Amino acid sequence: MALNDPVDHHVENPFEYVVEKFSWAISDGARAFRFDPARHAGQAVPVVRRITSADLWDALKKGMADVGATRDDILFIGLIYPVAGLLLARLMFSYDLLPLVFPLASGFALIGPFAAVGLYEMSKRREEGRRVTWLDAFGVAESRAWGSILGLGAVLLGLFCLWLAASWQIYLATLGGAAPQTFAGFERSVFQTAGGWSLIAAGVGVGFLFAVAAFAVGVVSFPLLLDRDVGMVTAVRTSFRAIAANPGVMALWGLIVAGALVLGSIPALVGLIVVMPMLGHATWHLYRKLIG
Repeated sequence: MALNDPVDHHVENPFEYVVEKFSWAISDGARAFRFDPARHAGQAVPVVRRITSADLWDALKKGMADVGATRDDILFIGLIYPVAGLLLARLMFSYDLLPLVFPLASGFALIGPFAAVGLYEMSKRREEGRRVTWLDAFGVAESRAWGSILGLGAVLLGLFCLWLAASWQIYLATLGGAAPQTFAGFERSVFQTAGGWSLIAAGVGVGFLFAVAAFAVGVVSFPLLLDRDVGMVTAVRTSFRAIAANPGVMALWGLIVAGALVLGSIPALVGLIVVMPMLGHATWHLYRKLIG
């Protein structure tokens, strides 16, 4: 091969890496989701109820009761979530991808509805009066809708990957250049330069759009699929219908979730040990109030 010939293998930049992983996620989701229209033909369309803010507080109260009754769930997701986040953040530091540490931490909320499926299963079993342990969280794999759940999870994973790619492009457009080698240097670039403030404004705006998309897709669809095998398309449509029927209340729920995740992330994601299980269980009870 001549020196000037293009090489087949090269070191991927973060944008190329994320796009590649996004394509893998879509491919895996397509294999996991066995599209069988006949299986869902003739099923009744889920009924969406109107709720009030009082229902949100009641769902949170029941979520906290579930956390108190099934404390083992902390082993399942409450501890895994912050530990995984810290390990991935450390990996970012190792590969000089410091600008992606915050998008990585905040972007976990995009896949939260899928990560909490095991908690929905635990709340469902407790609702039925059954004794629950953290091992019951894996019972979700026995669901007839498991393929649809995996497929929808791949969609949220794709959104997460696109968010990381968008974050990197925003960084290049505002601060550009080589990634800083220290956190202090990056902090100065973000908070003491015009480009840094542009990065914050653009990142918050774009991140909000990704968060709204993930919220609309997953707020009802995952617990609905776990409860009834209605198919991925019907589940997502029902999630959108639930938001359209209760725009103000669901917007308040989104703010509650976002605020709880922010508080739980301080310091070093430790608060998520309690916040994640509480939100997961509360989401199941909110689903029960929303869908007849």
